Amino acid sequence: MEFSHELVLPNEDLPFRMFLFEGKDGNYVREKHWHRSIEMFVVLEGKLDFYINEEDIHLDEKSFVIVNSNELHSISAPFPNKTIVLQMPLQTFERYYTDEQFICFTHSERVQDEQLVELVEKMYVTYQKKKTGYELKVQSYFYMLVYLMVTKYRKVDVSAEIVRDHKNRNRLSTITNYIKDNYQKDLSLEGLAQVFGYSPTYLSRMFRKYAEINYKEYIQGIRLEYAYRELISSDTMVEEIAEHSGFADGRAFAKAFRKKYGVRPSDFRKMRKEDEKL
Repeated sequence: MEFSHELVLPNEDLPFRMFLFEGKDGNYVREKHWHRSIEMFVVLEGKLDFYINEEDIHLDEKSFVIVNSNELHSISAPFPNKTIVLQMPLQTFERYYTDEQFICFTHSERVQDEQLVELVEKMYVTYQKKKTGYELKVQSYFYMLVYLMVTKYRKVDVSAEIVRDHKNRNRLSTITNYIKDNYQKDLSLEGLAQVFGYSPTYLSRMFRKYAEINYKEYIQGIRLEYAYRELISSDTMVEEIAEHSGFADGRAFAKAFRKKYGVRPSDFRKMRKEDEKL
């Protein structure tokens, strides 16, 4: 069993992020999540399965999906694949908002699908080669991509319910960003509700309705994510990692880790080291 996190390319020279999908080796599941950026997954080799707002989307080779801002989604990659991910700041599209800080792109197929996939592939290849002036060439492809998105894939008639959900997830994002900055601390539902001026009951409902997860599961997932990164990138003792990540103790960390990954943290680390020797 192997797990891997995304290989992020250094994009300080571009107005967006472009990287190889973290589930490229297969045997990968990314649970439900959302973010403000517009995200695009372009599958060059292999297959991916998406679940977006109760819709199942299957991606084959040379296909893609656009994930809208604050759109709840999960990803399954059971087999190896080569997938390019673009993360574009929402502000990239601010001149084309259909509502206050809102733009929505379709998941349906379009005549321009092949052209869009080709543009992203050219962007990635050009960026990898890094020949003189590559930044300009990559950005020229990128702005052609944005042009296609706003002229061929943008949805103009969006329901009031979608807009309302978007705004409520924006509010929830403020709270989850606070959690990510303070995950090492004791973050009770009551304490967090007081920080943001909500009742615990209302805050709990926000998580269940818009994140489709309860508060306790969400914060444990965040702590596991940070613990995972430290586990594979350092030789720090498991008990210390548990403490750094906000778990009550090593036993609580081990139980949560095993529930998600199927093995204890110490065994997982041994497996990783053995794989690296091969």
